[in-house]
Amino acid sequence: MTVLPTTILDELRAAVQGGVWVPDSPEFDEIHRPWNRAIDQGVLAVVEPADPDDISSLVRCARAKGLSIATQPSGHGATGRASGAILLRTTRLNQIAIDPIQRTATIGSGTKAGDLQAAAAEHGLTGLPGSSPVVTVAGVALGGGLSWFGRSFGWVGEGIRAFDIVDAEGQARRITGDTDPNLFWALRGAGSELVIVTGLEVQLHEAPEVFGGRQLWPVAHAREVAEVFRSLTATAPETLNLWLELLSFPGTEPMVAIDSTYLGSEAEARSLMRATEALPAPLSDTRAPMSVADLGAITAEPTDPTPGSARAKLRTSLDDAALDALLETPIVPLLSVQVRHLGGALARPSDNPHGALREQFSVYMFGLPTTEEVAESITAKQAELAQALPTTGRKPVTFLNPSESLADALPEESLVRLRRLKEERDSTGVFRGNFSNLK
Repeated sequence: MTVLPTTILDELRAAVQGGVWVPDSPEFDEIHRPWNRAIDQGVLAVVEPADPDDISSLVRCARAKGLSIATQPSGHGATGRASGAILLRTTRLNQIAIDPIQRTATIGSGTKAGDLQAAAAEHGLTGLPGSSPVVTVAGVALGGGLSWFGRSFGWVGEGIRAFDIVDAEGQARRITGDTDPNLFWALRGAGSELVIVTGLEVQLHEAPEVFGGRQLWPVAHAREVAEVFRSLTATAPETLNLWLELLSFPGTEPMVAIDSTYLGSEAEARSLMRATEALPAPLSDTRAPMSVADLGAITAEPTDPTPGSARAKLRTSLDDAALDALLETPIVPLLSVQVRHLGGALARPSDNPHGALREQFSVYMFGLPTTEEVAESITAKQAELAQALPTTGRKPVTFLNPSESLADALPEESLVRLRRLKEERDSTGVFRGNFSNLK
């Protein structure tokens, strides 16, 4: 591992009022590790700024010394490409201010999705949360972002009204679609390789009633459940969100689930999902009126750091051949295969690097690589399913894995535009993204 010279380290510590850790710091072994423990990253130092001014000072110091900065709020999307860089943790930038009249939230870039949801729920409002409450809003939005309510309101990134940023010169400013349309476009879906985001203004939405939860069956009923899921998605209004889950947890029998949320009343939701009542009795049904602060409980994903290996694909349809591919063999060694219904507002024209998301379904395959042998078997199973389940070849940036790059998510015209922006805004490469391929 490369070690920072003492003189540079002294300058770095003098520039930043917040925390600075290097490999010989007692806490370094823990603090430099990403949330996804399967990723190893040999960073030069970890900096946890106290405020945006700290970030400006850090950028000027790094630029003067020819160093790169990799921003990683938590490390859910870590890929290993931060090695050899200074790792920036925005953990302390977690302030939240809700304007219930304008239905907006002004937040720091370290704010977790669950914390924003809890604050918004007090006013009968919601952001655009995904399945996990512990990812940061900024991290999701910068990758475009899919959420529980994407069918109603579109990409998470499109709900950002303004970004507070520090550029490659160390200058802090606020940008909007009017003040800097090119950068604003890029930040709503292409990651964090052009600037460092220190804060966001987020559009909130009214959510006076929400009904949601999980219906769970033994895997023996997987085909029946999958066919009901498919029939429901064919007519679902944009306010109804449905995810099919194939689950195989250690020590339990395989299961199948339909996870759902509905922006409306319990009576309306149950009427729309009446077809599930004709299925065999479920093992459990947690659906109930709920606060938007509790959406993370539906999938109950881990909230503590853990190793993970994921692969995602997009499909335009869920025909019989697709169901055959998903269901004909057990999903082990994977823990889960999730099929999300997309469409709705996500399919409409969008001014972000992804553009409109025309595909109607995403397929997300996840495993727990506890050993090298298990990791290899997970990768093999993901490849097997991907081959048996032909897909469109693209995916959201937030669904990329460490072996992939922005070219696997974005159209070529967006990549060309982003490379031009990288040359204009950060020609010396001060900023390094998780899926960097812009230089």
